[in-house]
Amino acid sequence: MRALDGTTWTLTWRLTRAGGRMGLLATGLAVAAAAVSTALLLLCVAGNLGFQQRADRTDWRSPVTSATPVATEAVGMTFSGGIPVTVVDVAELPGKKAPAPPGMPRFPEPGEVWVSPALAGRLGHLPSGQRPVAGTPDGTLGRAALAHPGELVAVVGHKPTDRAVTFPREADPRRPGDTVTPTRVADFTGRPMAGGIGEEYVGLAKIATILVVVPLLVLGASSARLSVSRRDQRLAALRLIGASPGRIAGITAAEAVLTGTAGALLGAAAYGLLVPAAAEVSVAGGTWYTADLWTGVPVLLAVLAAVVAMVVVSALVGLRQVVVGPLGVARRSQAPRMSFLRALAFVGVILGYAWFTDEKKDDTNGILVVFAIVFLALSLIGPWAVGVLGRIVTAKARRPATLLAGRRLLDDPKGGWRTVSGLTLAGFVAGFFALFSISGVSVWGSADTLAVAVPKSRVAVVQQEARARLERAGVAATVGSDTDWVAMGGGENSAQVTVTVRGGTENLDRARTALTSLVPGQYAITGTDVNWSRKLFAKDFSHATRVVLSVTFITAIASAGITAASSVLDRRRTYGLLRLAGTPLEVLNAARRQETLMPVAVLAGGAVLTGIFCAAPLTLDGGSSSLDAGSFALLAACFGLGVAGLLGASALSRPLLRSVTTRTGPRPE
Repeated sequence: MRALDGTTWTLTWRLTRAGGRMGLLATGLAVAAAAVSTALLLLCVAGNLGFQQRADRTDWRSPVTSATPVATEAVGMTFSGGIPVTVVDVAELPGKKAPAPPGMPRFPEPGEVWVSPALAGRLGHLPSGQRPVAGTPDGTLGRAALAHPGELVAVVGHKPTDRAVTFPREADPRRPGDTVTPTRVADFTGRPMAGGIGEEYVGLAKIATILVVVPLLVLGASSARLSVSRRDQRLAALRLIGASPGRIAGITAAEAVLTGTAGALLGAAAYGLLVPAAAEVSVAGGTWYTADLWTGVPVLLAVLAAVVAMVVVSALVGLRQVVVGPLGVARRSQAPRMSFLRALAFVGVILGYAWFTDEKKDDTNGILVVFAIVFLALSLIGPWAVGVLGRIVTAKARRPATLLAGRRLLDDPKGGWRTVSGLTLAGFVAGFFALFSISGVSVWGSADTLAVAVPKSRVAVVQQEARARLERAGVAATVGSDTDWVAMGGGENSAQVTVTVRGGTENLDRARTALTSLVPGQYAITGTDVNWSRKLFAKDFSHATRVVLSVTFITAIASAGITAASSVLDRRRTYGLLRLAGTPLEVLNAARRQETLMPVAVLAGGAVLTGIFCAAPLTLDGGSSSLDAGSFALLAACFGLGVAGLLGASALSRPLLRSVTTRTGPRPE
């Protein structure tokens, strides 16, 4: 391709070097923006892939009935210190050769107990009367059997006639996957579990990814437009002396490829350094295997290529004026105003989202796609709103700084948007999360009362056996019965035997151990145990909210700082001429602050309302959609943090402004 021949690369390199120290600084800012985008994009992709790998490793606990079985598999869940312990009971059928379950070198013999490393460590510190599984571990489960390193799992071998693998178990709809009735299987491949806690985390991961990736895409695309005015001046000059449109496009693409590739490689290196730290973040009950957060070479290369392509496309998008009207660019003619069609398009996207979420309530992935489009559409209306604000401020200005700020917004609405885009998108994220409230409070039973479900005709017998077991274990407890919905579904012919234990978690676990197999296929549970997954999800949702808000605001502030510094370099001729004309440096700084704060005040408010609007259809199961005191506190804290970060980012570029205005002569370019 002639546009990218040796001459183009030579010109690109010379033009980059000819920019001097300030030009290299501008290039460095573009590289930094691309690097931040790449690193965080890779972490987002890694998180989603990691959740999928976790889910794949737990499929074997959702057995599939086979017409040619070789083994029986059943699943139950007990608790130790409030932490769930998954117990998988297996038995080889007579005359059959069963394959080894995942994470094991062979099929366990009857009476053998294989446990996860975390459970092995826990059993080593617990007295026998508090152990969630009986016996001494005969082996340790490998990674292939576990969702995460801290998961507590036990695989117990049985004879094919044992009640643990023959007695039916009733699944609890509130706890998908916690209880699986004995199932005859041909292998331990299993199937993905539907409706469980894993689906909630996958949905949360998708939403969090959209909320993080869109600001990163905007930052990455903006990196290609840093110092755009200075670059357009050089390209317009080349066009005027005879360079072809293809050559101009080639130089622009070559420069974008260089900065985008350098930034992408630095971001990939940063991602590699951050993976071990990210693996220590506890999600869904435990930390990560480091390998789960490694994207793999194909995905890594795809993300790097996407970042570079995004930077190149963004750089080429703004070339039309340089190619078609280079004289106007060279003379710094007034830029065309933003079309009102942008506002109409944004309204159309909002109405489309409202329609889709009303008509396609069950299409979760489709809703998330449209949600992402709405989020991206903020970048469509943003420059138009900045241009309108510039006209209003210019018309109403009474002070020099306000007039300068209004003129800058009016003359370069896209540049004004680039400075505040990050915080505007962060406002959308804050508004989105302000509407959510996920509760982890249990509405069933009591935290100190264990329960097992039994037919009403057997209540007295089971109560007597429970008292005898507790007496032998030395546990003081009150045995009773009721028809509450903790260990049972409330059917007419069933009731639950209850054991109220005083003395805290240790005594409760001693009672659990004593009551193990009191009713075949059941583990005694409390109301808190029933709600363990909801409580865990509520906690992780709260953490995810803080993480996503932190990432988006850090990205926004970094974007504002990079763009503010680049803007100073981009406009150094204008600033220099204003200083030579007698404009005080304080006025220039005040104009820069107002040029940033006024759009933020307007756009962030609209973005918050848009976020609240988009959150309503996505309110997760178990959550509420209302604005309360906590929501307003969240919004106030985010707004305060955003403004403080924005002012701080602007202050960091103040010495640069002083430098360029001090050194600049009448013809600084």
